[in-house]
Amino acid sequence: MNYDVIVVGGGHAGCEACLATSRLKKKTLLVTGNKENIADMPCNPSIGGPAKGIIVREIDALGGEMGKNIDKSFLQMKMLNTKKGPAVRALRAQADKVVYQKEMLNTLEKEENLDILESMVADLLVEDGKIKGIVLENGQKIFSSTVIITTGTYLKGTILCGSHKISSGPHGEKPSLYLSDSLKKLGFTMKRLKTGTPPRIKKDSIDYSRAVIQPGDEEMYHFSFFNQSSYDVDKQIPCYLIYTTEKTHDIIRKNLNKSSMYGGYVEGVGPRYCPSIEDKIVKFADKDRHQIFLEPESIYYDDIYIQGFSTSMPHDVQEQMVHSLPGLEKAEIVKYAYAIEYDAIDSKQLKPSLETKLVENLYTAGQINGTSGYEEAAGQGIIAGINASRKLDGLEPIILGRNEAYIGVLIDDLVTKGVIDPYRLLTSRAEYRLLLRHDNADIRLMKYGKEVGLVHDDIYCLFQEKLRNIERLNHILKNVKLNPTEEVNRYLSSLDSAHLYDGISLYDLLKRPEIKYDNIKRYVEEDFDIDVIEQVVINIKYDGYIAKANKEVSKMLEYEKIKINDCIDYDKVSNLAKEAVQKLKEIRPISIGQALRISGVNPSDISMLLLYLKRNHYE
Repeated sequence: MNYDVIVVGGGHAGCEACLATSRLKKKTLLVTGNKENIADMPCNPSIGGPAKGIIVREIDALGGEMGKNIDKSFLQMKMLNTKKGPAVRALRAQADKVVYQKEMLNTLEKEENLDILESMVADLLVEDGKIKGIVLENGQKIFSSTVIITTGTYLKGTILCGSHKISSGPHGEKPSLYLSDSLKKLGFTMKRLKTGTPPRIKKDSIDYSRAVIQPGDEEMYHFSFFNQSSYDVDKQIPCYLIYTTEKTHDIIRKNLNKSSMYGGYVEGVGPRYCPSIEDKIVKFADKDRHQIFLEPESIYYDDIYIQGFSTSMPHDVQEQMVHSLPGLEKAEIVKYAYAIEYDAIDSKQLKPSLETKLVENLYTAGQINGTSGYEEAAGQGIIAGINASRKLDGLEPIILGRNEAYIGVLIDDLVTKGVIDPYRLLTSRAEYRLLLRHDNADIRLMKYGKEVGLVHDDIYCLFQEKLRNIERLNHILKNVKLNPTEEVNRYLSSLDSAHLYDGISLYDLLKRPEIKYDNIKRYVEEDFDIDVIEQVVINIKYDGYIAKANKEVSKMLEYEKIKINDCIDYDKVSNLAKEAVQKLKEIRPISIGQALRISGVNPSDISMLLLYLKRNHYE
């Protein structure tokens, strides 16, 4: 058998990767251990959240599937951080994990250029530094021009619970035992990482009177930009908030040595920003309680997910811990928590396109690159799929800038800085986060989706209509003037806004913090969609800050334009610090902009490098 692309692993990265390549007319094979685990949610049953929700919108703007799929399978939808500025607002959906998987598998099986094979990959076929295909564990060879590895936590996966340790993937599935060794033989530096999951409890065994209900939002939201469907906001399934108690903390402290982590059984490095509950108790000893959310997993399950209560304690201690929580005194555990260790590659061995530096036409995406989270995986998956397809077509890769997308921030961090612990995307990682908002992902990225061929003409026409409406509303607001009449000033007084003494445009009036669009829409004769209004109002309200950010971006882009030839011998660059030489050799930055972001490369090193480039005509 011969394929254009083989995708190894059917998690969130693998789904986006194989959908991108097959939709771009590449004959694609997805190899996964179990079809029923495609797009699985082995940990939290949700999509989105701070920064992550914006990634989902970016995937949608590029022509990906995650946003469309969660819109078909959510239990509850909430917009987070609505009382804060637009830079940190993000959508989060509680997912029905059964429906999510079913819908994604159905989407994959409908793709005419995509085959799905249930098997495990043991080895890679490489000739002269170029990928040629894969070898299955049964010895069968399958040839391909390109391979994308998206193995999640399955690379030598090991489940840990107390002192108990077994070779396994999530849900007791068979792990990938041999592919990691194959990568090592090819020269890849491997590292051991860890993540975990909390217990699940029977929903009817909870005393909900002890918890604070967390309903979905009353306003209707969608992840996908052009989803016109409606839903009953009153029929969303609620989550519940509780807190750990002093008894919880005492149980954990007394049994720390029994946990896999603190008992010395864990080899891998755990996630800094999503720690286990025992890690929280140790590292935040001054806190007398921690938030815990009780979240439904599916309308088809009797399970409730205890968000924020990940642990690797033995089962008997987990029972004590759960029963110490308010409302869970009689809770019945239906699935115990565990930690899972797995192999990942050193992400500094990747190009910004997500092609590996060691093997041509071999790409990696998702947790194998050291990230955590479904959204981060899916974002890498669609980029790997796009760039693998473009490489086959002889086209330049799509590399998103840090000023263009959270996906760009994510990938740049991975390939430029690498990871020590599982990487989680945060809004604080994006220096231009005011430009990378939930509301404008389509404006930032849909042009790329159209360019690569994943956004079809009908969708792009709707997008262009939106842009025209934004321009039209801006025009109206700038040209409709209010005069300082008694009636106008009386109305402004009712809004606690200053009187007018001269005429003012609606555009300038909206710059006042206390004035909302609803306050001035009586003067606008045309109706506009809410997403058009939102875009215009944010740009007006934050005009000064956006202008400042764009000015900083312009400076940064000047450095990004100065390309660095991959064949440069950094040992020949005069007066570079030894650490800079070592880091530049390791990462091989593609531009001065990327070189500036490498830890250990100082401004003086950049000056020497710029001088060398100029003298040797490398720019």
